[in-house]
Amino acid sequence: MILLANSVHPDARPSLVPLRAKVATIAAASVGIAVRGVTLTGYNETLSGAGARREVGRNGSTKTGLDVLVEQKFAPLAGKRVGLITNQTGLDRTGRRNVNLMKQAGITVTALFSPEHGIAGREDRPGIQDTNDPATDIPVFSLYGNALRPTPEMLKGIDALVFDIQDVGVRFYTYETTMAYAMEAAAQAGIPYYVLDRPNPITGTRVEGPLLDAGATSFVGYWAGMPVRHGMTMGELAKLFNAENKIGAALTVVAMEDWHRGDWLDATGVPWVNPSPNMRSLNAAMLYPGLCLMEFAKNYSVGRGTDAPFEQIGADFMGGRELSAYLNQRQIPGVRAYATSFMPTESNFKGARIEGVRFEITNRELLDATRLGLEIAGAIQKLYPGKIDWTPAKRLMGSADVVKRLEAGEDPRAIQQSFQDAVAGFVKLREQYLLYR
Repeated sequence: MILLANSVHPDARPSLVPLRAKVATIAAASVGIAVRGVTLTGYNETLSGAGARREVGRNGSTKTGLDVLVEQKFAPLAGKRVGLITNQTGLDRTGRRNVNLMKQAGITVTALFSPEHGIAGREDRPGIQDTNDPATDIPVFSLYGNALRPTPEMLKGIDALVFDIQDVGVRFYTYETTMAYAMEAAAQAGIPYYVLDRPNPITGTRVEGPLLDAGATSFVGYWAGMPVRHGMTMGELAKLFNAENKIGAALTVVAMEDWHRGDWLDATGVPWVNPSPNMRSLNAAMLYPGLCLMEFAKNYSVGRGTDAPFEQIGADFMGGRELSAYLNQRQIPGVRAYATSFMPTESNFKGARIEGVRFEITNRELLDATRLGLEIAGAIQKLYPGKIDWTPAKRLMGSADVVKRLEAGEDPRAIQQSFQDAVAGFVKLREQYLLYR
């Protein structure tokens, strides 16, 4: 299928993206090939009317919100007693900690708040306790222990809350919910809330469903209507949450400089810092939206406790060769599967050698991670019926309808096609909250 169109007229016209997505979906469904997610702009094209341009292999020099504030000598925070929500990812381009930079600039940092995995990002358990920062002796309040959001007692003596944490661009990564919960607390306390923006490491160009059902919100899904891969930065998400959830916070997003929506993290000059103990590479972050969809199933491993978490899956009922051969026959764009075996040192199947499949990304621009996740689920249901309890899987999948279709053995391509209009609706909604081209 070839759709001939362009966007070079000097007068701006409506984007062709929705039309392209619908035509491609219809064509793909008719011939049984891959249905891709909604793609906006990227390296290969920028649909911006008269400003249309081509970019290949960009090497940017992105300044995060923290870098921008450093250049401003933290002027917006001058005279304020600051509560800083952060972890090991809160570094500037040269590797200096945000809290240290603030103190050097004369900013009073009254308290630190840590998300899941703690202030140093090393904890991989629930119930993280309050502590003190070893380097500064500033108290650290855990937002993944007895409380999931700042309490009024924690906020006493604080004039502003600042959020500076690297996200991975996926709905169920809990840092997004921590940001939103803290923004709610700031609004209730009547104090301003600042988000120091950082890149979406897996780009801001791809939006992939399914969307989170109404009534299914939780700590791994803050806002109903959010797709698995949303293609937004934390600053953009903060704007969306504040408006759509009617939080009413006095929100300021300190925007990045020199970040384009088509940028992968390795094109920004911003160094990779493991955002959590098992998120160890950009490759893992690319696969995470799909491989994690079924993680809450008790007899399913996503490679935690191995050298490649979120790059492989396994279970005691799987046959690696059989499953990899089946997935490769499905011709999933941008990825290949090969048989493997591993013995996790923690989490599911700890101490047991199991077979499974490891994934190699062959073209990240073509990879639709949630399509891959649906294909994995469909393959398991077909090859190993009855081996997966789908009830806990609903929490991360987010859509009861999708889970029901998978249980019924429906083709994953048809399942993906079923929520494309909803994805397009979210893309339209999010436009008003985007900060970058």
